[in-house]
Amino acid sequence: MLDGNAKSPRANSPAEERPLPHIESSEALFARARGLIPAGTQTLAKGPTQYVDGVAPKYLAKGKGSHVWDVDGNEFIDLSMGIGPLVLGYSYPRVDQAITAQLADGITFSLMHPLEVEVAEAVRAVVPGADAVRYSKTGCDVTTAAVRVARAYTGRNKVLCCGYHGWHDWYVSTTGRHQGVPESTRALTQTFPYNDIEAVRRLLDRDTACVILEPMIFEEPRADFLAQLRRATNEVGALLIFDEMWTGFRLALGGAQQLFDVTADLACFSKAIANGMPISLLTGRADVMRLFDEDVFFFTTFGGEALSLAAAKATIAEIKERDVCAALERQGKKLLDGFNQLAQSKRLGGTRATGAPCRSLIVFDAGAGDPLLQKSVVQQELIRHGVLWTGFHNMCFSHSDADVEHVLAGYDRALDVLASALRKNALAAALRGRPVQPVFRKTS
Repeated sequence: MLDGNAKSPRANSPAEERPLPHIESSEALFARARGLIPAGTQTLAKGPTQYVDGVAPKYLAKGKGSHVWDVDGNEFIDLSMGIGPLVLGYSYPRVDQAITAQLADGITFSLMHPLEVEVAEAVRAVVPGADAVRYSKTGCDVTTAAVRVARAYTGRNKVLCCGYHGWHDWYVSTTGRHQGVPESTRALTQTFPYNDIEAVRRLLDRDTACVILEPMIFEEPRADFLAQLRRATNEVGALLIFDEMWTGFRLALGGAQQLFDVTADLACFSKAIANGMPISLLTGRADVMRLFDEDVFFFTTFGGEALSLAAAKATIAEIKERDVCAALERQGKKLLDGFNQLAQSKRLGGTRATGAPCRSLIVFDAGAGDPLLQKSVVQQELIRHGVLWTGFHNMCFSHSDADVEHVLAGYDRALDVLASALRKNALAAALRGRPVQPVFRKTS
């Protein structure tokens, strides 16, 4: 529970009496960042455009379990969890102990480290189709390596994609932020709508090297979509690549491939595999992955960095032994169902939580008012209640029953404020800062 310290909302005070937090230190830090750090942030989803500016904190100083503290000392229940990686929680003992033990022996070495083999074996044991494993540091590293090796294996150029796959040229060329990407590169990537197998079939041809997609974002696959996609790519000789940054080690220990019983040719992982340490994995068929031996170049100084490998080994073991995915499902369902019950009770029928319980999304009724303004109002009121939220429930193993109860109490108050603002046509007037800004996420 939030402990009611001087800079946090008191758990036993009426919701309407809770002040907004003081964020002077956050604002002072951001003033120093202006002009020094382009966009002000290293991760768009963590930056000031995704929070009510002037209301939300901008910098966090520490985390423990499912709670975080900003630089002004305000405490929050975190529903973002580092934008996904913290599947177990902040400062998780087993993982931190593994990192500390490895730190005593070294971080990066002049030869390979045994953990490279040990983690690969652990991954192969739980991830379908993981005949071989390669490491890097970020998700877009391995999605780009997957596309490159798919092109090499098939001798083809065209890529079909659905979802978000990082900042590299082949993908970001499909978004509005494509300046600096050559037109020739842009012409080689096309997008398709999720769950629309006919759209994929219209785009597939004999120059398609691969189809890469997030196997589930928030919408579940319908009409055997993933299995149909598997058959369609086989028919034209293209490779199927699953971007499992979000689904891996969350939906199931073996990710979406395990849950939906569809094995891709290649699968990419990051985020939850190391509980916050920077590591990404490319796994897949031995005959495809073998091209990395000599034909396709994909090497990096920090690929075998040992602290992240130690964290990954401990995290995989903890997820397996503690049945973490079932716990995420259980706690996430309480939040998802609880939110929907509250929204219905307040006659916000078009506003709902959707997605998998381990990672659900709040969708606002566009017919009732600007969804970003609605989101901003709810976010502001949750911040007042001691909840850090950007529209998602990214569940971690440390989210307790008390956390869920506290968040639902915050939603109860926030949705009252939202309903009142909608009735008065006064969304903007309900805000005490600048509203949340849009962020691209092109899927079709």
